[in-house]
Amino acid sequence: MAANINANGAKLDFADDMSYGDYLSLDSILDAQHPLSTDHNEMLFIIQHQTSELWIKLMLHELNAARERLKADDLSSAFKMMARVSRIMEQLVRAWDVLSTLTPSEYSSFRPFLRQSSGFQSYQYRLIEFVLGNKNAVMIRPHRHAPKLAAILQEELERPSLYDEALKLLVRRGYQLDAGVLNRDWTQAYTYNASVEQAWLEVYRNPNDSWDLYELAEELVDLEDSFRTWRFRHMTTVKRIIGFKRGTGGTSGVGYLTEVLEIELFPELWRVRTSL
Repeated sequence: MAANINANGAKLDFADDMSYGDYLSLDSILDAQHPLSTDHNEMLFIIQHQTSELWIKLMLHELNAARERLKADDLSSAFKMMARVSRIMEQLVRAWDVLSTLTPSEYSSFRPFLRQSSGFQSYQYRLIEFVLGNKNAVMIRPHRHAPKLAAILQEELERPSLYDEALKLLVRRGYQLDAGVLNRDWTQAYTYNASVEQAWLEVYRNPNDSWDLYELAEELVDLEDSFRTWRFRHMTTVKRIIGFKRGTGGTSGVGYLTEVLEIELFPELWRVRTSL
């Protein structure tokens, strides 16, 4: 038996009011898929990447806010935001399961229509890497044709990363770090420092003395763990679909994706486990 919508008081007339579709700008979103081929499977490829970009936008929203919360010593709020980012990455990992239903022959049918476009050129993904400390000015070059985007990336390149702000917090709490850790060139990727490992070692050995810093360390580890899982699943999906072909954006494809898996964003937090 059908539900009595009228009896439940559902609003049915939106001629003069905002509807669900209006609030979410669904007309624009659902009209943003424009396959260039006639192949049935290209729609999957487009929606997979469009939805990923939406999730990445939310990750940037949360990571930027978490960084500001660390600067303000509001760790509890930062923890919630960082945990949310880790869960978003889990969502993105699961999304690769959908794309992996695309067989090599199916992808080959529309791949030429991508020309030189590639996820390698995602400026939002590059912002995620910069926020997390994997800085590389060369990665701005693919966006020089779009000055506004290049400026956004350059600004992020020059800012302290989320991890840099965590290390500043350690110093504010009285932990001794080498002067070069906080007086370095922010445009360079963060590299391991023994004094930072020693500071985290003290936190881990005495968690009850600095429980919020202990929790911060674990939130950072969880964040990087999720990020590396996301990148690993990306690599295996690409390998499954195109093997070792060169990427459409000119990278070595699987070779490049395998290489970036070796990057450690928060190296001391991984090494400290050996010292405990």
